[in-house]
Amino acid sequence: MLDKLKDGQTDRLVRALLSLESESECYGFLEDICTVTEIKAMAQRLEVASLLRLGMQYSAIAERTGASTATISRVNKCLLYGADGYKAVLDRVGD
Repeated sequence: MLDKLKDGQTDRLVRALLSLESESECYGFLEDICTVTEIKAMAQRLEVASLLRLGMQYSAIAERTGASTATISRVNKCLLYGADGYKAVLDRVGD
């Protein structure tokens, strides 16, 4: 999957994210680079990943987060077979 993502522009985006030094800077960057809908969708997916790791059922996750079962399934697939991005983040910030 990395081969599909990695290029000069994406490298620069990753460096930009890594350069942020505070929550305030991160919020500012996200607000400038994403729509509110995109930010909320990413936040929802992270919450879904957290709840999946806690063993919550799809129906309960859908009710709690408003995520579709398709989104929940996609996040679960990433948790099981993905690049461990969710795992790295959730291990650091907690479930």
